[in-house]
Amino acid sequence: MTMIFKNQFANVVEWEEFRDDMIFWKWRNREIKKGSRLIIRPGQDAIFLNSGRIEGIFKDEGDYDIESQIIPFLSTLKGFKFGFNSGMRAEVLFVNTKEFTVKWGTKNAIHMPHPQLPGGMPIRANGTLNVKVHDYVALIDKIAGVKEAYFIEDVKLRVISQLDQLLMKWISKEGKDMFNLQANAFDIARGIREDLDMSILGDGLTITGFNIISFNYPEEIQKMINKTASHSMVGDLGKYQQVEMIDGIASGKVKGGGAASDMAGMMMGMNIAGEMMKQMNKEQGQNQNHGEQETVQKKHNFCPNCGTKTGEGKFCSNCGEKLL
Repeated sequence: MTMIFKNQFANVVEWEEFRDDMIFWKWRNREIKKGSRLIIRPGQDAIFLNSGRIEGIFKDEGDYDIESQIIPFLSTLKGFKFGFNSGMRAEVLFVNTKEFTVKWGTKNAIHMPHPQLPGGMPIRANGTLNVKVHDYVALIDKIAGVKEAYFIEDVKLRVISQLDQLLMKWISKEGKDMFNLQANAFDIARGIREDLDMSILGDGLTITGFNIISFNYPEEIQKMINKTASHSMVGDLGKYQQVEMIDGIASGKVKGGGAASDMAGMMMGMNIAGEMMKQMNKEQGQNQNHGEQETVQKKHNFCPNCGTKTGEGKFCSNCGEKLL
């Protein structure tokens, strides 16, 4: 009979509905009987609550006898004694202590103001963020006090709702180059992480990492960036259009001749001729300098009249002949 009563009354306090994406789960509304046990698995903390107040926090994994190993460490319930028909009313909050990794991405394109694009520069971004529980008191006060469970998806939804504004803030800060945002991804991500962390610290959570994997532009903008990058003209739409026209004619995409084709041909011819003239002038200048050096060298060798070795003077020191 003793064993029958023990099996009837005793219970096991454990995280019964564990999921890897759960931040916390609450064991509640049940009476803890004499002989009950607490099971804490790796990566879990167990927090005993009484009327919403923390009675004790247990962090070491294991299987514990609640009467002998847990109650003596509870703040106001440490003197509780189990009776034959009475049990202890308490809630146990199980917290996942791991660091969660969340993939994020902007829902819609963010239109950043740009002088050469009247509608703004449409930009999307994606990356990852890391979050974990930081403060149990704040977590219970703001979230666990009214929720039975909390999922990382809940945090993700909250973060994404703020991302558009934060991306606009940190992309615009200090005049970031709209056509080369990836080069500034680290600084932008660091600023966003700090702002996000401040926004959720009050809920007992913290952002431990925030990364931007890539910025994405519309296809036509990306093609422009790739093209202009090869000509060192990133961001200059006027030069991009000129390059497109010349490349189109050179590749045969622009056909049929006409004024545009003739003009492009003239431009290409003038450029080639200009380069040739520059090269000729350069070579002529080099030859002229070489001749002057030879003249100076002859001038300072010997007197053409008497053969006396000359110095820096304009007349021979021996016969007075005028030197070249």
